[in-house]
Amino acid sequence: MRSITRAALVGAAALPLAMAAPSLASASTAADVTFAYSASGSTVSNTITNNSGGPLQCTTGLGDAPGGVLPPIEDTIGPGQTIYETGVIPTGTTVQTVTGIPDGSYVVLASCGSLDEPMSMWASDYPGLETYLAMFPFTTYAVQQASWVVTLPAAGAPAAAPGVNFGS
Repeated sequence: MRSITRAALVGAAALPLAMAAPSLASASTAADVTFAYSASGSTVSNTITNNSGGPLQCTTGLGDAPGGVLPPIEDTIGPGQTIYETGVIPTGTTVQTVTGIPDGSYVVLASCGSLDEPMSMWASDYPGLETYLAMFPFTTYAVQQASWVVTLPAAGAPAAAPGVNFGS
C-alpha cells in the first residue's frame, strides 16, 4: 500500500468513524483549512490555519523531489514521506515544524482530518490528487496551498512558498 494512502488510512482509522451519536459540528468547507510553508536551514514549517470549528489531526511530511522537481504523485506517494511531523491542531493558527531534515530536495505535503463527525479531510493540492481523495468515504478537499518543492539547506530560502498552484 502506498505510504500517503497508508498514512491517510491509518489516520482515518484512528478517527471515530463508528460514533453512534452524530456530532453537532457544522458541515466543513474547502476554506476551513489553509497551509503556508516556509523553510530555514534544515527545518520546514507549515502554518496551519484551522477554521473547521474543532481539532484536526494533521501531518506535514516530506518526500524526495529528485533534481528539485515536483515528481509525479505516484512517485511521491509510493516511496512515502519518511520525514514528517504529526499532531492534533486546535482551532486557530498553529505552526507544525519538521526539524533535522538532511540536505536534499523535497516535496512538502500536508493533510488534516477531522476528529469529529461529519468526517472531512484536507490535503495539499498536487497534480493527480483527486484520484486519491476519491478513495475516502467522507468529504475531502484539495487545499489551495499546493505541495511545495524545497531544497535544503535552505539558507536564503523564501519566507513563504512561491505562488505556484498545481491543480484546482
